[in-house]
Amino acid sequence: MLDVSDAVRAEIGDEEAERLLTGHNAPGSYDCTSCRTPGDTGQERTSTVLFIGDETAVLAFAHATCIPSQVVKVSEEQAQGAVRTITGTDTPGGQPAPAARPQPADAPRPGPRQAVLGVTCGQVLLGDTLHAAIVVEPTGPIARPGSEGPGDDFLPLLIEQGFLPVTDVSEEPGPLHGWSVLLAMGKLHAILQPPTPGSGSAQPVAWWQAHQALAVTDDWRTAASKSSTVFVYAAPAGSIGQQPREDLLRDALEAAAARGVLVAAAMPLAGTS
Repeated sequence: MLDVSDAVRAEIGDEEAERLLTGHNAPGSYDCTSCRTPGDTGQERTSTVLFIGDETAVLAFAHATCIPSQVVKVSEEQAQGAVRTITGTDTPGGQPAPAARPQPADAPRPGPRQAVLGVTCGQVLLGDTLHAAIVVEPTGPIARPGSEGPGDDFLPLLIEQGFLPVTDVSEEPGPLHGWSVLLAMGKLHAILQPPTPGSGSAQPVAWWQAHQALAVTDDWRTAASKSSTVFVYAAPAGSIGQQPREDLLRDALEAAAARGVLVAAAMPLAGTS
């Protein structure tokens, strides 16, 4: 009941892939690298997830319902951390507050000036249900690639990608085809987008990627895993700010929506569809 994707097979080789599929090297019981709850390769479909650093590669396992089999490129430090986590030599530390703002990451498609994105993980209440959410806000204006003007093209660029304006935060954002949120080893790694047309690659690419994998709260991870969906909101610089509590984050989102400067999309966990 083990899934080995073509990308993982290409990295580990046909012989090792077959040994996994025939059960010779399958772990039996494991802790899911996404939701961190127990799994069993003999009882449920399981994905092989290969983390590759500069010098280290480590094979991990996850519920197929949490994350598909894939290759995840990480920093060498993250790969070493994965080894420590899987071998049980690394004890996770405390979780940050749900709306704590982690360190910003460089946008992968900077314009003429450096584009820096800040990311906040929190939960939004829609009806009677809490949903996992990510709020993306640049630390300054984002220029369109090739533009030398002083304008901020962050929202137009996202709308061109398929994000939709939010007029009511109490309504669920629509799905965005091909985009996904990568949660692995119980931490947030990246927001993925479809490959660039004409690139010749079928693999998604990182639209945003954490410098270091970001810890999320247990409640956030539970909400994301329950629905296999994360709501991703985005607003221009200065629209949301660093909010210390989720109720204040919700107020800031509603204020941004009222001003017409909030867009959003619903994304599957580590999906590529």
